[in-house]
Amino acid sequence: MKHTLGKQERLKSRKMIGKLFEEGASIKKFPFRLVYLKTTHTSKFPVQASFSVPKRNFKKAVDRNRIKRLIREAYRLEKKNIFAGSKFHCVFMITFIGKKEPVFSEVQEKIQELLKLFIETQTNKENA
Repeated sequence: MKHTLGKQERLKSRKMIGKLFEEGASIKKFPFRLVYLKTTHTSKFPVQASFSVPKRNFKKAVDRNRIKRLIREAYRLEKKNIFAGSKFHCVFMITFIGKKEPVFSEVQEKIQELLKLFIETQTNKENA
């Protein structure tokens, strides 16, 4: 798996995003919330991801964009460890729910924990 986060790996479809929030389940690991939905999609990658930061907590677009950039970079670095050999296809949205602007090391650590928690919930559901 490449160390990139290309166009095929990003969730862009408005229909899929709407379906994700209607039918999806969520996991929280402060300061992030992951909403996921197991589904088939047209991408060759096992996961399509999207990232958001609420305007309510960060009024300036510059701040929101910086936080999204940090989240994308942390996800890009951690996805190879987490999704190597995954057997399921899903889409998900990672939302920043904190009130303070984060530091990259904190973001990377929490994204790693969030993705591990996601994998654990999926393996528990398959085993049950």
